[in-house]
Amino acid sequence: MPPSRAVTPQSLPDLIAKDLRERILSGELAEGEAIRQEALAEDYAVSRMPVREALKRLDAEGLVQLAANRGATVTRHSLDEIGEIFDLRVLLEVDLLRRGLPAMTEADFDTCAGILDQMEASYASDDVAAWGALNWAYHAAFYAKAGRGLTHDLLDRINLLCDRYVRMHLSVMGQRGTAKQEHRDLLVLARAGRVEDAADLLTRHIQRTRAELIEMIATKRGADTG
Repeated sequence: MPPSRAVTPQSLPDLIAKDLRERILSGELAEGEAIRQEALAEDYAVSRMPVREALKRLDAEGLVQLAANRGATVTRHSLDEIGEIFDLRVLLEVDLLRRGLPAMTEADFDTCAGILDQMEASYASDDVAAWGALNWAYHAAFYAKAGRGLTHDLLDRINLLCDRYVRMHLSVMGQRGTAKQEHRDLLVLARAGRVEDAADLLTRHIQRTRAELIEMIATKRGADTG
């Protein structure tokens, strides 16, 4: 007899948190938007308890802000905070690249190439949901051999906060061609063992995204309040 696929009550917060996380990262739930537990409980056909637990998890991740007696809202980062997220990416990712790249093998580079092919296919098909995950998988593949577990843990959290901005950048700014070329160039430099050139390119890549995003979000927020 096949094992049951029934969802256990203990797994409900995980499932709800996963769905809400994707709705936030995709922009379906916009920054600053109020989240009503009662409405979510009705949407998911569950009691308020697993919804409340799911929101606590997203609050711990920085995607949702919970306030006593005021409910929950989707986190709205300030422009300075968005800039800080990308500054942290530069600090951590460039260090991991320098440490990890010399230990990479041809098989590792082939893995990067395969992820890159998938990412470019997602651009072509406008698969927004795949962009953030594939972008992170590609970058992380260069850092896997760095042997810095604590740094990876920190970067995982930062990447989660960064994900929705990466998707926003690719979908709204239409910069897929530039991103595609920079990712390809990074792989070429990495295969050639040009560590410092790869580090310089990665720095410029993240800083360019940072600058364009902040300009775009500042303009959008100004239009919304104008």
